[in-house]
Amino acid sequence: MRLLIAILPDEAIRSELIRIQKEMKTNGVSGTYTDPYNLHITLAYIGEYPDTETVMEILETVDYEPFEITLEGIGAFKKIYWCGIRENAGLDSYVRRLRHALSDHQIPYDPKPFFPHVTLVRKADAPLPPVKPWPLQMRASRISLMRSQRTEKGMLYTELDAVE
Repeated sequence: MRLLIAILPDEAIRSELIRIQKEMKTNGVSGTYTDPYNLHITLAYIGEYPDTETVMEILETVDYEPFEITLEGIGAFKKIYWCGIRENAGLDSYVRRLRHALSDHQIPYDPKPFFPHVTLVRKADAPLPPVKPWPLQMRASRISLMRSQRTEKGMLYTELDAVE
């Protein structure tokens, strides 16, 4: 099963991300929009891995102090449009500890540098419009183990378990 570790947005942040998506559509951006209930911040993408119990055991051992997450800016990776997350030492520190713990237990993950963002649109076919998020904040007090599945309707992310 394909796994990832993520932070899910609260309802206020989700609503703001949906507003941004609607504004992008109004500005002529078409593509594959992320379903509102699939919006998340990926902390570590594990990929195919069968043992969710071991991953949860590791998550429970990583020291975690809740921190604030703030939406900041819109950007693009080629044809992927995203909403950024303001630089945050608590988030960066947690991700380093998390990835170190995964490595220590030989659980593979995508080693790309961590760049906190929420993917809004894939395969975008118009220039990035001048859309700006409100700098909303949420307290990140929950880390989720997610399952990623390809379906005929697109990607489906399901929370399997979480630590608080």
